[in-house]
Amino acid sequence: MQQFFDRKQYPRGAWVGIALVGIALVLLPFALAGIGTAWVRITNLAILFVLLSLGLNIVVGFAGLLDLGYIAFYAVGAYVYALLASPHFNLHLPFWIILPIGAAVACLFGALLGAPTLKLRGDYLAIVTLGFGEIIRIFMNNLSQPVNITNGPQGISLIDPFRIGSFDFSKTQSIAGLTFTGPMKYYYLLLLVLIVVIAINLRLQDSRIGRAWEAIREDEVAARAMGINTRNMKLLAFAMGASFGGISGGMFSAIQGFISPESFILVESIMVLSMVVLGGMGNVWGVVIGAVLLSFVPEILRYTVEPAQKAIFGRMILDPEVIRMLLFGLALVLMMLFRPAGILPSALRKRELETRRNGR
Repeated sequence: MQQFFDRKQYPRGAWVGIALVGIALVLLPFALAGIGTAWVRITNLAILFVLLSLGLNIVVGFAGLLDLGYIAFYAVGAYVYALLASPHFNLHLPFWIILPIGAAVACLFGALLGAPTLKLRGDYLAIVTLGFGEIIRIFMNNLSQPVNITNGPQGISLIDPFRIGSFDFSKTQSIAGLTFTGPMKYYYLLLLVLIVVIAINLRLQDSRIGRAWEAIREDEVAARAMGINTRNMKLLAFAMGASFGGISGGMFSAIQGFISPESFILVESIMVLSMVVLGGMGNVWGVVIGAVLLSFVPEILRYTVEPAQKAIFGRMILDPEVIRMLLFGLALVLMMLFRPAGILPSALRKRELETRRNGR
């Protein structure tokens, strides 16, 4: 398998591997549509979680700043899109204008979160970011009086889908003899955005900024002594990670057509953080794998647990949701026990854990 993905030693094999993966991704929605449209929607949601995980990986994996309130930026991006593309304020701006605005607003909120927490690390930073995430959700839940901004717990509905002229991403259309449903068209758009975000992350990882984040993560005092402006680098990490969350939130809002504060609870933040940790903090491809697994495995269990019980016992013994979460939690615990660095950790992270294990 190595010859298909190592571009330095096997350049031709790497391009063959990339081409095969590309063809599989292009054909994937047609295969999933044969099973059911729900699986295409699940895939779209999985891509959104990958985008969120890559954004959080900048903060947690690259810069080493533990953030438990990352879902707040997702909420900011979603509400910016909903307010500017719905009957709520009777505004219907095109999505290519709203998404950059949502990213910019989320970026601003990221800087506002980072500024007062520059001297905090570890558990203290986690508590502050957790509180920030909950504050944003509470604000969204209560900004309906005296001026109705967010419509409170009822949320915002009738949100505009993405449109380019007469091309509506939410409607089924036939193109070149092929039928593309709304979820399938969103899939290709999400895939394009994902490729761009992965390219940005890979570029950041090997850039001077990425090296500065790595130095701050390992030893902030030493990084400052080497001349790195730790304050600006931390703010940049928070802001850049938040911008990816804002873009993801805007796309989520358009795809769903409805949002409410209950879509952005603490559990979602913990889920995204679990994806980063499971895949391997600091490794872009590891984070992608972790997000895909934690998005699909619970859904697969949802569709298999109930039929399995009926086939074995002839009736339902335990609620499928209980079994699903039990197996899900057990898998995470075993993963942390036997592979704490994640499925595909960064080389530096792997070396750190080996050093600690050997007691050196």
